[in-house]
Amino acid sequence: MSRPRSADTAAADDRPQRLRIVGGQWKRTPIAVTRSPGLRPTPDRVRETLFNWLGQRLDGRRCLDLFAGTGALGFEAASRGAAQVVLVERDRRAARAIAATIERLGARQMRVVADDAFEALARLARAGERFDLVFVDPPFGEALHARALGALAPVLAPGGLVYVESAEAFEAPDGWSVRREGRAGQVRYHLLSSRADEPPGNDA
Repeated sequence: MSRPRSADTAAADDRPQRLRIVGGQWKRTPIAVTRSPGLRPTPDRVRETLFNWLGQRLDGRRCLDLFAGTGALGFEAASRGAAQVVLVERDRRAARAIAATIERLGARQMRVVADDAFEALARLARAGERFDLVFVDPPFGEALHARALGALAPVLAPGGLVYVESAEAFEAPDGWSVRREGRAGQVRYHLLSSRADEPPGNDA
């Protein structure tokens, strides 16, 4: 049962959260994060595991953080050498916080798009943009994973990978293979590849 919040507690809840980039050139750099409904930063140890899977360095890769939230995944990618990082976030306050960190870091390879994820995907596809790595981490409680995976084909480069994070059990939709997976508390995370990129005869 929820309890009434005191004025002091409410004020504390409105203070910016802080988290840190865990690897790369900006390791230990703090990121200011607004408190918004459904905004839940990817835990440090999950980010560490993900980038261990990816080989730590992302030199030259193009990355899309589709439900950026705090921007933590996108900042980790840029810190580790990604050539381009596009962060999409519909919450205007969260998008402004991301933009402020981009400016503070002087991260010219990064840009934030303050818009709905699916509208942004359609525009990126029309512009011919392609990405080698896509992060799909929608707000908890919004079952958007399957819809997002179904919309990625026009923007995913050949051989591209997709990271999916969720609070609920996740099963890869048809057309996708789970390459790695893990769990930390309530967080379930997976690294996927498109079966369209697999050689013929690799069906399970």
